[in-house]
Amino acid sequence: MGNHASVILFNKPFGILCQFSGNERNLSNFINEKGFYPAGRLDKDSEGLMILTDNGKLQHQISDPKFNKEKTYLVQVDGEVTHDAMTQLCQGVVLKDGLTKPARANVVQQPDWLWSRNPSIRKRKNIPTSWIELKITEGKNRQVRRMTAHVGFPTLRLIRTQIGDWQLNNIQLGEYERL
Repeated sequence: MGNHASVILFNKPFGILCQFSGNERNLSNFINEKGFYPAGRLDKDSEGLMILTDNGKLQHQISDPKFNKEKTYLVQVDGEVTHDAMTQLCQGVVLKDGLTKPARANVVQQPDWLWSRNPSIRKRKNIPTSWIELKITEGKNRQVRRMTAHVGFPTLRLIRTQIGDWQLNNIQLGEYERL
């Protein structure tokens, strides 16, 4: 096989596990390619870009935090996000497992390309939601959710759109592209 690596970019739907086996809906419901393994994780309740590869070295480079691969997330949070909360995210927040590295965070409009989620997020009357684009280089367990909760804006919906140079682009929900 040498140094060649094949890569699959997959748009993971909500509620799907990042593995190929088990009783719950998982990657095998969508991807029928032999010898590919997830590089990094995306929680069951998160959506968007997942990378799979058939190359162990590349898998390690993508998933190991020491390689500082930047990951971009679109995050829908509960409430009208404040300037102060955004500043805290950009400086790094203290979680139980330590200070997060500074993130790059911007308030954005809900993207017009966004698919609807099933089940849809709960809506509360009179309480707006905000969308944040958050870029982090770490991957602590459920880090984005813990960061937004820490600054007072719990995550309602989390969609990863980019890892390093790989982007979700126009890959439809539940579909994949082999590079």
